[in-house]
Amino acid sequence: MVQICDVEPHSRAAAAGLLAGDMLIAINGNEIADVLDYRFYLAESKIELSLTRNGAPFTVTVKKGTYDDIGLVFETPLMDKKQCCANRCIFCFIDQLPKGLRPSLYFKDDDARLSFLHGNYITLTNLRDKDIDRIIKMRISPVNVSVHTTNPQLRCDMMKNRRAGKVLSYLDRLAEAGIRLCGQVVLCRGINDGAELDRTMQDLKRLAPHMSSVSIVPAGLTRYREGLYPLTPFTKEECRAVIEQVNRFGDACLQELGYRMFCVADEFYLKAELPLPEESYYGDYEQIENGVGMLRSLMAEFALELDYLYDLVGDADTLTPRHVSLATGKAAAPTMRYLASLLEKRLNGIKISVYEIENRFFGKEITVAGLLTGKDMAEQLKGKPLGDELLIPASTLRAEGDLFLCGMTPQELSLTLGVPVTPIKGDGAALLAALVGKTYND
Repeated sequence: MVQICDVEPHSRAAAAGLLAGDMLIAINGNEIADVLDYRFYLAESKIELSLTRNGAPFTVTVKKGTYDDIGLVFETPLMDKKQCCANRCIFCFIDQLPKGLRPSLYFKDDDARLSFLHGNYITLTNLRDKDIDRIIKMRISPVNVSVHTTNPQLRCDMMKNRRAGKVLSYLDRLAEAGIRLCGQVVLCRGINDGAELDRTMQDLKRLAPHMSSVSIVPAGLTRYREGLYPLTPFTKEECRAVIEQVNRFGDACLQELGYRMFCVADEFYLKAELPLPEESYYGDYEQIENGVGMLRSLMAEFALELDYLYDLVGDADTLTPRHVSLATGKAAAPTMRYLASLLEKRLNGIKISVYEIENRFFGKEITVAGLLTGKDMAEQLKGKPLGDELLIPASTLRAEGDLFLCGMTPQELSLTLGVPVTPIKGDGAALLAALVGKTYND
């Protein structure tokens, strides 16, 4: 049962006489608890809604196109509260945040609905048999799962949740039902690596073809780990060993299954000081949001856009000279310098300064651009020749584009540095357009 907060004017719901404050009980006899129920059972050409108004039950029937909306508005997009994580993982990044940040940053979600709607990864520990039944019934796919290990006791130990091992059986149920799965392994040095990683990959391989991809990513370790489990970062040599181990297994999967299944995050390659794999390694870039293939994809997109450079800038002879700066993290800096050099060779009159920003806010082990703060940029770029404009990764800002993690705004950073600050999306077309001072329309 969910409360209707508003009804859109001139909608089918308005025509049926529904009002804000009415309680929606069921659609075609199916109880409604959240957005998944609502959207699934709404997908009919004729629906009967069971409701109450001031405690009195009533029903209305609405005819519509199968996938048409009817104009009801609810308090939250989920029509329910987000499910909070019930685990205390030894590598949890949120536990490593300093005090004083925005309250929303400390919320740990582990919501299967967000996995479907936004691609979030879930641990399965919040789910029960009835939830798995609903996923199978509604054919919700893919389900993105933070696996970490398939050793039941080790998973319990790593996640500090006694259900963590038991719920691994849900992977088999989902695979048997034909639900596509994407996996993630956050690798912790001396914990779930080595022989344990071999075991995990072997167990997950059994779920093929329904387990479509698994990313192996290193645990992110900030400088705020006092009182937490004593994790340490992988060395360069250990990163190379992880890459060799995963790729050996992935190569075997490619031969046997026709796809690699297991891929290593870019961060391992960067720390190992090894070149990134070619595009074919990443398949359809299914794990790009986990940092798997992000840099290779950027390079490929940028190179493709370079072929159409003069369609973007027009007559190169009349191009106004331009000096632009780009701030990025340690991980992406070499790639950004390489791409900047390609553009400078193609286009006379453009100068690009790439500045590698050390993450002093979270600690030097955090090298991804998305976790840079305005404070670190302000301190490290002050007095530097920034030219006409400073480009920053849009991923450093919250979704509204108005705040860094430290609470500074892009406008404040601009005033501090005395130069316009422009956030840019993390793809090759957006990067090229921003570098040449053009508006990018995706």
